[in-house]
Amino acid sequence: MQRILNWVAISLSIAALSAADKETRFAAKPAADYPTHVTQEKLTIAAVPYVTEEDMKAAFGKADPVKYGVLPVLVVIQNDTGKAIRIQPQAEYVESSGHHVEAISADDVQRIGTPPRRKDTNIGIQSPIPLPKKKSNGPLAAWEITGRAFSAKMIPAGEQASGFFYFQARLEPGSKFYLIGLSEASTGKELFYFEVPLDSK
Repeated sequence: MQRILNWVAISLSIAALSAADKETRFAAKPAADYPTHVTQEKLTIAAVPYVTEEDMKAAFGKADPVKYGVLPVLVVIQNDTGKAIRIQPQAEYVESSGHHVEAISADDVQRIGTPPRRKDTNIGIQSPIPLPKKKSNGPLAAWEITGRAFSAKMIPAGEQASGFFYFQARLEPGSKFYLIGLSEASTGKELFYFEVPLDSK
């Protein structure tokens, strides 16, 4: 009887882990499949704002960046140039007024909504041993925030890279995603900037 109970418990644990894994899976579609994409110089870049509750759950689980004034934009880059592309991205959200908002790091996103730290009463006293930094336990301190941030440095010919950029902004009609920092890996030749309208076509 005990063996049967143990087997049932193990089976339930495996099923729970499998279900959790399915909930956290996330994969971008081909860049050209998104309505908000542009193609130039054989590079296709899609920029997809994530704002709905369904979007948040699919990409970030329980974390909801939009609730805390952070706009996540999924960026998908398809490289059909025949050459490897190096990426040192500088991304901006362009409001309908023309105002540019720079992307913030995933680490900064995770710190949003955390309570302020107490001032250290032992000012001037330092530990001789470097202590690890305390991890944020705020509402956006989810692994998905950093794990799904755009991090590619190179895109080989014929391949695709994707990830999120984060902006302290609200999505509004007429806004755009702006990206520079792409160049040919072999020659260093810089490519033109990309501007993707965030309104569906």
